[in-house]
Amino acid sequence: MNDIVSVYSTFGSEEEARRVARILVEEGHAACANILAPSHSIYRWQGKVEEAPEVPAIFKTSAERAPALIARIGALHSYDVPAAVIWPVATALDAYQAWVVEETRTG
Repeated sequence: MNDIVSVYSTFGSEEEARRVARILVEEGHAACANILAPSHSIYRWQGKVEEAPEVPAIFKTSAERAPALIARIGALHSYDVPAAVIWPVATALDAYQAWVVEETRTG
């Protein structure tokens, strides 16, 4: 098992995704963030099926820092109930794992 995880989240705009990602990296919660192409989400919200564009992001962090990263996403996010889930990393290059752990040690 690796000492690193990915945290997946979605945002209402690229601007919000970039703002939150920059804060999380600057604060040491994430070693890096990948902001992906806009997507189209279909979801149930308050009893109705909704559709909206969203911008997914994947944050690379240590397993130890992941809960704090998720809490920080919740505090910074514009959604009432933001998606913020941990994706385990089964294996990674040793050098990459060491880099992620080192970069998130400063937070």
